[in-house]
Amino acid sequence: MKNRMAILFILGVVIEAAAFAWLIEYFGFFKTLILALATTVIGIAMVQFEGRKAMNDLKLLAESGQPPGRKLVDGVCIMAGGAFLIAPGFITDLIGITMVFPLTRPLYHRAAMRWIEKRMKNGNITFYRR
Repeated sequence: MKNRMAILFILGVVIEAAAFAWLIEYFGFFKTLILALATTVIGIAMVQFEGRKAMNDLKLLAESGQPPGRKLVDGVCIMAGGAFLIAPGFITDLIGITMVFPLTRPLYHRAAMRWIEKRMKNGNITFYRR
């Protein structure tokens, strides 16, 4: 597991560096820098808006006594997307924006739900009720 994470991290850095190099060659250094800053600012604004919306939805579900389910996965996707947006790079920004944007978030919902179901079947996730 550690070796796979290290390889993914190194591969991610190499891909980000290649993307930066290509964009600098195509647009120039200053335009690429402005684009990188713009994607970060736009992403942070999206995270704030979608995060507030998700928190309000979770609060309403909790007050009505309903299980959070998909809304909780929404919140996790928004948090993870925010982490990707904070990380420097265009590929991570693209992943982060797709995790935060409501129309593309369901792509990650399916993967997250499959991961949770697999963990529950294996007994790696336990729910405690009061």
